[in-house]
This record gives sequence, C-alpha cells and structure tokens, in this order.
Amino acid sequence: MSQSNENGLFLVGVPGLEGALEDEARRLGFAGVRRVAGGVEVAGGLEEAARANRQMLCAVRVLMRVAAFRAMHLAQLDKRARKVAWRAWLRPDVPVRVEATCRRSKIYVNKAAVQRVSGAIEAAGVPVAKDAGIVVKVRIDDDLCTISLDTTGEALHRRGHKTFVGKAPLRETMAAAFLWEMGFDGSQAVVDPMCGSGTIVLEAAEIAAGLVPGRSRSFAYHGLVRGEALSAADDWPVAEAVQAYLQDKDGAGRFLGFDRNDGAIRGARENAERAGVADLCRFERQAISDLQPPQGVAPGIVLVNPPYGGRIGDRKLLFGLYGALGQVLAERFAGWSVGIVTSDGGLAKATELALDPFGPIDHSGTKVTLWRGRI
Repeated sequence: MSQSNENGLFLVGVPGLEGALEDEARRLGFAGVRRVAGGVEVAGGLEEAARANRQMLCAVRVLMRVAAFRAMHLAQLDKRARKVAWRAWLRPDVPVRVEATCRRSKIYVNKAAVQRVSGAIEAAGVPVAKDAGIVVKVRIDDDLCTISLDTTGEALHRRGHKTFVGKAPLRETMAAAFLWEMGFDGSQAVVDPMCGSGTIVLEAAEIAAGLVPGRSRSFAYHGLVRGEALSAADDWPVAEAVQAYLQDKDGAGRFLGFDRNDGAIRGARENAERAGVADLCRFERQAISDLQPPQGVAPGIVLVNPPYGGRIGDRKLLFGLYGALGQVLAERFAGWSVGIVTSDGGLAKATELALDPFGPIDHSGTKVTLWRGRI
C-alpha cells in the first residue's frame, strides 16, 4: 500500500483548458508537472497544496493524495483503509465527510465504499459528519483505490471578493485560462464589451498587478494537521501592488468593461472595489455601437462572453448582435486580438471576423469554444 506525506497533488482543471493549467503549474515552479485527463499532477504535500490554492488562477480545486491500494472487495477496502495514517492529516476536533466514486471495479456501490472508509476514519479517532467542510475523496477505478483530501473547500473560482454575479457568468478560473490562451501576460489592455459582473476585466487587472487570487478567502487545508500554520501566508499587500502597477504603467484605463445593463455595471464596480482593483478598472454602461478602443494604449485584447441562446437570449435575434460586434471590431480595433466565447459556431461566424476555434471547453455542462484571431 502506498501512502506518505508526499504522495502528490492533483490539480482539477476545467475540461478543455488543462493546457493553461499545466502552463501555470510550470510557471509557478511546481515540480513533477504532468497533464492527465481532467487536470494536472504535481509533486508535493500540504505546503504545496496550500500554495496552489492561494496562487493558482486556473485550477478548480486541489486534491492531496494520501493513499493508493488495490481493493477487490469491501472487506479488503475496510482492512486497508484502517491502515491509512489518517491522524497524519486529519484532526480529532475537525469532522470530515467521505465521498466515493466506483468505476469498472468489483466494488461498485458508492455508498458501501463511503461506509467502509468512514468507519476506518472514525476508528482512527476522527469524527465523520455529512455536513463537514473537509472532504475525503475515494476513487475506486479498475479495483485501484485512491484516497485524496480536498484541500480547497469551495471551488477556486470563488475568489472571495466578487459577490455580485450576473446571468450565466463566466467562472473566474475559465476567464483566467482564456486570457492565458489569448496571450495575456499582464502588459496588454483588455476590453470586454459585454462584461456582465466584470469577471474577465477583474481577472486581467488582478493578473497585471500580480495579485494572488486566493487572498480573500479561507481553504479546507486550514482545518488539517499543520494547516493553520500555513494560513499566515495568505496576507498580501493589495493596495501596494495596485499602486506599483499604476506608477509603472502611468495611470489606469487598461482594463475596461462595458454593458448595456445598469445593474451589471454597478455590480462590476462593487466587485472591483472589494477586490481592491477599482483604480485599475473602468466599467461603463454602453451599447456595442458606441464601443471604442481606449486612448493612449497599444492594441491589446478584446475578450467577450456574449449571450449564445442557451441560458440567455433568443438565437435568431443574436445574429444581429454578433454581426454588429464584428463590424465595430473590424472598423475600430485594427491590430487588436479578439476572443469570443460561444457554444454556437454559427453565431461566431456571423461576426464575419477571421477567427479560429479553440475547444471544446466544458462550461457548466455546456460545450463552448473560444473563437480567436487578430483584426
């Protein structure tokens, strides 16, 4: 049976955006980076898990693997689960809950696997509760049982400082990955002509200022053995980072969001204030027909997640919207890179822009594509 304090981490990714996650893991200096189905594996233990949770833009959650063994039947699962050194990670004063997934295995009932592993954890002196915030994940695939601890808690797209959410929002993890796929490195201007709650603009501003995405929230690892000692590293000087960026770039005006909905603009401004990047962003109520590139900056990136007739909008009416967007961009944004996120290739083509598809990407059960190109 394999188990240690350094069994490695699994960074859960957005399906279709694993490449951006792999690039980010390498950029942040993680060791043993390997892309696999559904995410990226890296070396490390709790300290690396804490750093991944705080710093990673594209990861959905961080699982720390603590044991792996063969289990051909429930009695064997029970026996081997009781040999796992649970108290090396789990505290007797912090309850946990167990989730199990069984596939292509002789153990095929998820609930039975949950019961056996829960019993092993309780036998180690750790309480188990259905509503516990710390989750022990059991995966039995082809009779191989892998046990991991979810060190994240709420998914990482919940940054902790964005409370207003518009209709059919783009998740922060996806926005960051799309910016990466568009070549954003923090130096370019970013414009979102249909910004909603401001996710794309906020992510761009925070990346440019070097702000850590997990600075405003807590994580499940805080409730693990030695986890509290790692929480002190969550303090980051937001105001200083923003001011340093403003001085370096000689003013704001690089991250702009527009929307025709007053409520969305108010919410986006409030989100920017809570995130500490209001001085870097500008949100204005504006129709597509009035869209203009910001003055005084080099051509940058237009990235937009428009309605595509799934959860919002009548598809027939959306052809005119996409056509108008394409016309404005073609006439006014020469030299800019353009990315349009949509599930409908016909709508993307209605822009009449020369765009190449990147995807598909799983957006909460809907397959979307990033259509990208340069004007």
